Amino acid sequence: MKFATGDAAKGWEELCRVAAANTRAAYQALETNPCPHPGTARHHQLKGKLSTDTHGGKLLPQWQYEVTGGGRIWYLVDHDTRTCWLKLASTGHPKATE
Repeated sequence: MKFATGDAAKGWEELCRVAAANTRAAYQALETNPCPHPGTARHHQLKGKLSTDTHGGKLLPQWQYEVTGGGRIWYLVDHDTRTCWLKLASTGHPKATE
């Protein structure tokens, strides 16, 4: 797992501060099974225009892990390099999905 942006790294630190156990569970899920099939209510690929995004010039699937009721992690999965790129980590619900 790597941070795609500085804001994602800051958000991760904030999630660790306010929901340490849940953030640890999210980390373990991303490390062991970043693309569960089928997805769950808490851990699934985003839909529609949010289902993919680019990183390093590559179009990659974008997933979400619900850390808390409002806290979310959005990440891209690069299967070629076996890397999860954290694009967003937030203690509040992302506005893009509203």
